[in-house]
Amino acid sequence: MTLRLYDTATAAVRDFVPVHPGQIGIYHCGLTVQGAPHVGHIYKEVVFDVLRRWLERSGYQVTVIANVTDIDDKILAKSAERHVPWWAHAYEFERELHWAYDVLGCRPPTYEPRATGHVPEMLEMIAELIERGHAYVAPDGSGDVYFDVRSWPSYGALSHQKIEDMEPAEDADPRGKRDPRDFALWKGYTEGTPRTASWPTPWGRGRPGWHLECSAMAGKYLGDEFDIHGGGLDLRFPHHENELAQSTAVGQKFARFWMHSALVTTAGEKMSKSMGNGAIVRNVVQRVRPIELRYYLVQSHYRSVVEFSFAALDEAATSFQRIEGFVTRADEVTGGVEPAVELPTDFVAAMDDDLGTPAAVAVLHNTVRDGNKLVADGDSPALREALAAVRAMLGVLGLDPLAEPWASRAAVGDELTEVVDGLVKALLEQRQAARERKDYTASDAIRDRLKALGVVVEDTPQGPRWSLAAPITTDEGN
Repeated sequence: MTLRLYDTATAAVRDFVPVHPGQIGIYHCGLTVQGAPHVGHIYKEVVFDVLRRWLERSGYQVTVIANVTDIDDKILAKSAERHVPWWAHAYEFERELHWAYDVLGCRPPTYEPRATGHVPEMLEMIAELIERGHAYVAPDGSGDVYFDVRSWPSYGALSHQKIEDMEPAEDADPRGKRDPRDFALWKGYTEGTPRTASWPTPWGRGRPGWHLECSAMAGKYLGDEFDIHGGGLDLRFPHHENELAQSTAVGQKFARFWMHSALVTTAGEKMSKSMGNGAIVRNVVQRVRPIELRYYLVQSHYRSVVEFSFAALDEAATSFQRIEGFVTRADEVTGGVEPAVELPTDFVAAMDDDLGTPAAVAVLHNTVRDGNKLVADGDSPALREALAAVRAMLGVLGLDPLAEPWASRAAVGDELTEVVDGLVKALLEQRQAARERKDYTASDAIRDRLKALGVVVEDTPQGPRWSLAAPITTDEGN
C-alpha cells in the first residue's frame, strides 16, 4: 500500500510522492517560547515524531526542521512582567521545550533554527516582495512593512476562505495598512520596547513579523519546494496561510503537503496557558510516567480532537501497562528478542492510511492479547515472534520500553527505587513462605497490604512479580 496523507490545501487524502525520491523534507512550526509547554503544545511534537519514525521505517531519509520563535510580542510582554531580559526569558523556556521533547521520547529535529538568527534572510525576502509589488512600506514613517493580500489572487487557498470573509489582521497597528487584512512582514521599533529587540533595515529599526520567520527559515534549509509543512490546526489561519502567500509570491513552490494535528481541548475549549498549570508537561508527568503520556497522545488519530482529562489519562496509563507487562514478561521468559524486521501487515496498512495510529494500536493490542496466552507455556517460537512484532510496532510509535530512551531511564534507578524493590521482594518471600506452610490468612494479609500501598502482585510460573497500580482519582483539573 502506498503512503497516503491528508493534505489541508486540497482537503483530501492523497498519495504521498516526495519531491526527491528516497528523501523527505519536513518543516513544522515550533513554539513561541513565552512559557512552559503544555500537553496541547507537545501533542504536535509527538505527532510529527511518529510521522518521522514511520517515514524512516519505510526507507526514507528524513530531514526535519522545527523552528523556535524567540522574538514576539508575547515574549516581550511576559519578560517585562518578570523584569528579565526578553532573550533570557526566551532561552529559559526554549530549554523547557527541549526538556519536554526529551522526556516524551521525541527525537530532536535535524536542525532547530531560531528566528533571531535569520533576520538577514527575512530582510532579503521583504525586499523581493516589495520589488514584485506584493508588499509595501507603511506611509506613516513607522517602519512597518505589510504584505498586500489583494495583490495575491490565491490568498485564502489553504484555509479555503475568500478575502471578503476574513477578519482584519491583528498582528500590527492598522494605521498604515491599505487593507485591514494585510499582515505585518516587519514591525517598526516603538518607544518603550527594548532596543535589543530590533534590527536596522532600509525602512528603519524594527523586528520581524511572526509569519515571515517561518517562510525564511523553511526556504533556507529545505529549498524552494519541500515535502511537508505542518503544525497544530490553530496555525492553519492566519499563520500558514500567510506563509504560503509570501513564499509563493517570491516564486517558491513551497510545501507539497500541509499537515495539521488537531487541538487538545479541556471541557471543549482549546487548551491554553490561561487554564492553569495542571496540563503543563512537567506537572502531568508527575501524575503518570512520560511513556504513558506519550501513549495517551499516540492512541488518537492526529486529526481527531483530544479531550484532555486525568481520568482519560489514567485509563490510557492502565492500557499501556498491559502492553508493557507483556513485553516485560515475554522478555524474561525468552531471554530477550530483537524487534522484528517485518511489521504485521495490518499495522503497516493502518500507518500508511494517513498515519492511522488508532488502528495500528488495535493491531498492537491484539498481538499482545495473543502473546499473553503463550507466556505461561514458557519460551517458544510463537512467543518470540509475538514479542518481536510487538517491539517493532512499539518502536514505530516511540513506545518500546526496552529501547532508548526508556530503557536507560528504567535501568538507572536511584537508591530509593532499589530499596523499595528490596522491601517488596522481602514481603513477597514472606508471602511465599506462608503459602508453602498453607497459612493463607497471612499470605492474603501480605497481598492486601501491598495492594493498599499500590503494589499489584501477579503469580507466574517463574514466581511472583510486582508492579505499581495506576493511580485512582476523581481530580479533573486542567
